[in-house]
Amino acid sequence: MDIKKAEFSLSAPMVSMCPADNKPEYAFIGRSNVGKSSLINMLTNNKRLAKTSSTPGKTLLINHFIINNEWYLVDLPGYGYAKRSKKEVDRLDQMIRGYILQREQLVNVFVLVDIRIEAQKIDLEFIEWLGLSSVPFAIVFTKADKLSAGKVAANVEAYKKRLLETWEELPPIFVTSAEKRQGRDEVLGYIEQINKEINE
Repeated sequence: MDIKKAEFSLSAPMVSMCPADNKPEYAFIGRSNVGKSSLINMLTNNKRLAKTSSTPGKTLLINHFIINNEWYLVDLPGYGYAKRSKKEVDRLDQMIRGYILQREQLVNVFVLVDIRIEAQKIDLEFIEWLGLSSVPFAIVFTKADKLSAGKVAANVEAYKKRLLETWEELPPIFVTSAEKRQGRDEVLGYIEQINKEINE
């Protein structure tokens, strides 16, 4: 897929305020500081599209970016950021779950996971919830440039093994590095394939 145009569309505090059109939406979510903004900027070839920050937990709204005037890339707030009040955590959780469960235009959720860290309970629980809610999703490992190729492969295998303890089949899995632009063609190719199927 060739991304010719990627623009910020709107930020919404709740699902009812998301764009009114019917273009397909692909949501990106992960634990705070997983490298989500860097990945979005790499995918869209726009270093300033999503705001990257050294402070985790900057995304507090549902951010829509329109791609090639054909589909939306949706940047969801990160989960599991400990320095928030319980009230704030609950509000964000409600907003994220409300969007994922109610948004008819949502066709896939990309769950971002830091490849350097072993399977975390919070990620596994979120993945489990997506499955139980019948929400299509894929797993995107980030920061692959921080490890050797052998370690990357070993960590992916370990994660798959952990998932297979509860899952009969695995979701699509992508290994990415924003630094090295690794995995870009694979993720965009997957989105393009789904878009084609929708339009058939």
